[in-house]
Amino acid sequence: MHLEDTFLIKNKLGLHARAATVLAQLAVQFDAKITLYQDTKKAAGDSVLALMLLESSQGKEVKVVCEGPDAKAALRAIGDLIEQRFHEQE
Repeated sequence: MHLEDTFLIKNKLGLHARAATVLAQLAVQFDAKITLYQDTKKAAGDSVLALMLLESSQGKEVKVVCEGPDAKAALRAIGDLIEQRFHEQE
């Protein structure tokens, strides 16, 4: 299964170290290949360093692509995490 969606980064610090770590820890829970894209850059969803190198800041959009048996659940969970500002208190 191949699913994708685009999400707006809302938290003030964007995809910084803590947010990237939370996202990577979530990504490894699914039987799916998860890739995030921003502009010309892409990152594996389970790589904290790669996610940080996207330099996704507040107001930027990231495309999340999920492939595999858990693609639907993974896309929903990651979308929810981004929507909830990575559980950060602003």
